[in-house]
Amino acid sequence: MKLQHLITFLQSQCPPAFQEAYDNCGLLTGNPEQDVKGILLCLDSTETVLDEAIKNECNLIIAHHPILFNPIKKLTGKNYAERVIIKAIKHDIAIYAMHTNLDNIADGVNCKIAEIIGLQNPTVLRPKKGLLCKLVTFCPRDKADEIRNAIFAAGGGMIGGYDQCSFNGQGIGTFRAGEHTNPYIGKKGKIHYENEERIETIIPSYLEDSVISSLLRAHPYEEVAYDIYPLSNSHPQIGSGMIGNLAKPMKEKNFLAMIMEKMHLECIRYSPLTGRKVEMVAICGGSGSFLLPDAISVGAQVLITSDFKYHQFFDADGKILIADIGHYESERFTPQIVYTLLKEKFPTFAIQISKTNTNPVNYLLK
Repeated sequence: MKLQHLITFLQSQCPPAFQEAYDNCGLLTGNPEQDVKGILLCLDSTETVLDEAIKNECNLIIAHHPILFNPIKKLTGKNYAERVIIKAIKHDIAIYAMHTNLDNIADGVNCKIAEIIGLQNPTVLRPKKGLLCKLVTFCPRDKADEIRNAIFAAGGGMIGGYDQCSFNGQGIGTFRAGEHTNPYIGKKGKIHYENEERIETIIPSYLEDSVISSLLRAHPYEEVAYDIYPLSNSHPQIGSGMIGNLAKPMKEKNFLAMIMEKMHLECIRYSPLTGRKVEMVAICGGSGSFLLPDAISVGAQVLITSDFKYHQFFDADGKILIADIGHYESERFTPQIVYTLLKEKFPTFAIQISKTNTNPVNYLLK
C-alpha cells in the first residue's frame, strides 16, 4: 500500500482542518509515494520508538504528538527531535502525527477516556468555530434532486446526527446567453426566464472544493451560479474536551479512586474537595486547563485533564474538583484508537502498538 493511500484515509477520518493553529499534524518525514510495509503506533516518536520500528521492520510511525512543532533551520542532531528526524530519514521511515485533530473529533481521545470511565451520552465541551460554510445555488426545478444528491454525496448537508439537510425555495431566474456560449436552455442574445429552485445547505469548509466540484459536474448549466458564506456557527461534533454523566452519582473520593484504577494511574493531583457528589464530568486529554471555565459553566462537578499549574488549582474556587491525572496518563490509550481505525479499514495489514513507555515524567512513591 502506498503511504499516500493511507494518508488519504486518515485525513478523511481526522481532517487536518480540525487541528489547533499551533499544531503540526500530518506527514512529518517520508515520501507519500513509498510503499508501507508495517506500521508502529505510539504516543511519542522518540529514539527508542524509532529503534523499535527498525527492529520490527515498520517503515511508518504514526504518533499522537508531532515531533516537530517549530520550524527547523539546521539538522545537526543537537536534540532528540533532530536525532529522530535524521535517523528516520536514513532508514526510510515515515513519521505521521495525529494530534489535536484526533483530540477534536467526536470519536477521538476524549471519547476514549469517557468510554473507559463509563460516562454516558458524552458531547463536545467546547465546539469549534470556523469549520462550516453555507452553500447556496440555483438550478432548473427538474434537476434539483440530482444536484442535491451530488452535494450530499460530497459531504454537504450534515447537521449533528442528521444528513441530507437543505432548505429549498422556488423563483424565477433570468439570463441572456452571449455569442460564444452554449446554453443548456434559452437562445443566444435573448433574455430567458427559467423556473428555478434555490438550494441552501451547510458544508464543512475543508470540503468546499470537493463539494463545488460535485455541484459543477451535476449541474446542467454552462455557468453555474452559487454563493459560499462563511459561518460563525460552532460545529457540534468537533471541538475541545467532552462532558458526560455517570450512571450513578459518586462521592468525590470514590470517584477519584475509580479513575485511579480504570486509567491505570500512579497518582492524581486534585484541588480541594467540594463536598458535592460527582454526576457530571468534564474531560480533556492532554493539557486542558483552558477548559476550566467551560466545565464550570455547564455545571460539571469534576474536570479530568492534566498540566495544571500551582496557581491554577485556586481557580477551582470551590465550584469544581480538578483532577490532574498527568499528560501521558490521559493520552496513553490513544494508539488504540488509531489501531481500531486502521484495522477496520485494512484488516490484513501489519499494524503494531509500540511497547515503549515514552512518559518523560517519573514518580518517586513513598
